[in-house]
Amino acid sequence: MKRVFLNLIALTILVIIGGCSSSSGRYAVEQDYGPSSKVDVSNVPDAVPRVEPKSRGGNKSPYTVLGKSYHVMSSSAGYKERGVASWYGKKFHGHKTSNGETYNMYAMSAAHKSLPLPSYVQVTNLKNGRKVIVRVNDRGPFHGGRIIDLSYAAASKLDMLGQGTAKIEVEAIDPKRWSGSSAGVVRALPAAVPVSAASGSASAPRFLQVGAFGLETTATEAVNQLQAMLPGYQLRVVPLKLKDRTLYRVQVGPVQLNANLAELVSRIEAAGYLRPHLVD
Repeated sequence: MKRVFLNLIALTILVIIGGCSSSSGRYAVEQDYGPSSKVDVSNVPDAVPRVEPKSRGGNKSPYTVLGKSYHVMSSSAGYKERGVASWYGKKFHGHKTSNGETYNMYAMSAAHKSLPLPSYVQVTNLKNGRKVIVRVNDRGPFHGGRIIDLSYAAASKLDMLGQGTAKIEVEAIDPKRWSGSSAGVVRALPAAVPVSAASGSASAPRFLQVGAFGLETTATEAVNQLQAMLPGYQLRVVPLKLKDRTLYRVQVGPVQLNANLAELVSRIEAAGYLRPHLVD
């Protein structure tokens, strides 16, 4: 009886230890990694600098991570630095960034320890001369002497995925000056335009419905997230008036009923939208 009791105690301790050592969310994955198959991001447009207010989240100064304190700059004006860049992918994909947005590894974004959120920077790979423009909406990296963490898409366009890191130059962009002097250099994708909920004719093209949202702003955020990873597709917000409220449906298309549809569904699901379905 005593031996059985001791075995039960040992089993209980193992369960407790196992529960303590397990984790959820991004920290359930020890090693970061990219998508299981190569994703062509060559058509993903650079971030388009625009004037934005500072985020409510992610701009506390100073803040402490791993016992070290960091100060957030009051402005990104004049910032220029050379150093090492790294990139982050699926470990953080779909999780919240420091400023409360959702990290999308297929968008042109980045993490920085001290730039105000959000900020826009141009990153140049000093080895091959490639350049990208990213929107900084997250904090990090906090190890390895690196000065910026790039999204999977940004790292891919800089041709640094294989090495994992690259020597780069980061230069802040002033959105006010950029919009006045760089028109046409970077073309923004069109914003979502609400369309009639009428289904149209029987031969109307088909769309994939990504989700339905109670707030138009939430639907627009979903469109902005998906635009970067779905070049060549139209994204639209279709309002549906119900008795006591309006739903804003996000749809992507037109789509063809062929092998490419399964790939499109997989990419949408990878962004966190788990049940896309066909609509007319």
